[in-house]
Amino acid sequence: MSSSLINSAMSGLGAAQAALNTVSNNISNYNVTGYTRQTTVLSQSQSTLAAGGWIGNGVQVSGVQREYDAFITNQLRAAQTQSSGLNTQYQQMSKIDNMLSGSTNTLATTMQSFFTGLQTLVSNSEDPAARQALLGNASGLVNQFKVTDQYLRDQDKQVNTAIQSNVEQINNYTSQIANLNNQISRLTGVGAGAAPNDLLDQRDQLVSELNQIVGVEVSIQDSGTYNVSIANGLTLVQGDRANKLAAVSSSADPSRITVAYVDPASGTIEIPESQLNNGTLGGVLNFRSEDLDSARNRLGQLALAFGDAMNQQHGKGIDANGDVGEDFFAYGEPSVLSNTKNASDSTMLSAKVTDSKAVQSSDYKVVFNDPNWQITRLSDNKAFSPTVDVDVNGNKSLSFDGLKIDISGTPATKNDSFIIKPVSDVVVNMKVLIADESQLALAGNPSGGASDNRNAQALLDLQSSNVVNGNKSFNDAYATLVSDVGNKTSTLKVTTTTQNNVVTQLSNQQQSISGVNLDEEYGNLQRFQQYYLANAQVLQTASALFDALLSIR
Repeated sequence: MSSSLINSAMSGLGAAQAALNTVSNNISNYNVTGYTRQTTVLSQSQSTLAAGGWIGNGVQVSGVQREYDAFITNQLRAAQTQSSGLNTQYQQMSKIDNMLSGSTNTLATTMQSFFTGLQTLVSNSEDPAARQALLGNASGLVNQFKVTDQYLRDQDKQVNTAIQSNVEQINNYTSQIANLNNQISRLTGVGAGAAPNDLLDQRDQLVSELNQIVGVEVSIQDSGTYNVSIANGLTLVQGDRANKLAAVSSSADPSRITVAYVDPASGTIEIPESQLNNGTLGGVLNFRSEDLDSARNRLGQLALAFGDAMNQQHGKGIDANGDVGEDFFAYGEPSVLSNTKNASDSTMLSAKVTDSKAVQSSDYKVVFNDPNWQITRLSDNKAFSPTVDVDVNGNKSLSFDGLKIDISGTPATKNDSFIIKPVSDVVVNMKVLIADESQLALAGNPSGGASDNRNAQALLDLQSSNVVNGNKSFNDAYATLVSDVGNKTSTLKVTTTTQNNVVTQLSNQQQSISGVNLDEEYGNLQRFQQYYLANAQVLQTASALFDALLSIR
């Protein structure tokens, strides 16, 4: 009997010691990010058949398990990757909002100064000081256009840098996850099916951090390894093998960095940006395609409408030398980019503006699908067919949205594509062409005299004319841009706050299951201490009985 008592007591002491070790480990890892609370799993030892029936043989330690809920974890990951994307997009959008909504030295104030100078000349068109002041105001306006445009261009460069940084981080995380998969699989085999909990925690933490960069889906294999893929099904981690992503120049627009999948068999394959819409990477890509491109194009549209309207009206006037007015402003022409994957490199497209009032604040994708050309306006993804003209020499041209596209060469029979950027370079090449105040064409006709201000009045009237997109004045177009950016920023702020609250709720729910509660662990510490002491008392009792048996003579 004493032998049975001793065995039971020893098993209890071992179980209590294991439980105390687990509690101690929980407490010591309280502040470790990604640690999952552990619990010692106890079970009855196999009983022994005796004369009176089956007699228990104490307790055994079945294992140490993590308090892990896969369902809650997956919900949390989904919420975190959305939150990360929205936060990134909101932070970037806030920069544009802060720049446009400033109260001093904005495009609105400098444009108003320009038209105020024109108003002065309407009253006193022959005043050389006022004429010189107008040229100064024109230079200030062009400079403000350039400052605003350069800020947006710098953001475009920052997006490229962010994409490269995110891709490097993704590759780093996937390599670490694949390495942990290998260790976990090997150590689980060595441990007869018992998984190394510390490595499982490290792997889950890496997956969580990867998921916040690019939304991932995780599938658990029978071996306990993770297969990790991005939302479009491309595998990043499969067992102990990690596939790489690459930051590459876009085949459609080499100035833009995009993400590609490095396939061992097919090589580097560009991933459509629409398939990467979560995590910080998705937030950066969404910001560029939805917000930054729009802001840049709307600024370029405004500059084009302003410069062209001023040039046309200025050309109708007479300057102080009796000459017909020349162009007031220079500005950039539309640009055309050929896709580097086009089957034919002999086809060239050139673009020019035919009606600045009809030009949209958008880039275009032009695709040749023999014998037809298809246009997609990228701002709203509207596809349509252009007007096709053929001149006497058989040369074709496409007309749409105030643009004319001349075609030279013969495109491949199918899917050769081009990107048309009508207004992206308008501001960067903008400048004032008039160097001398005498070249200001403010008179209505050669016989008008020095006080003739009729063309000055016509130039001033452009301030309230609907020349931007045919339906807005210069001030209205800029005010709408500022308003739309502000509204989008406000919407993103509300959406981001809401999503962050969802993450907080799910995180609290997950921590209630997997997190370490010091009060609870302190209670467990006392409980298992009493459990240990009780088993020690049983052992002492068994020892006393054994000594009593030995003392019998």
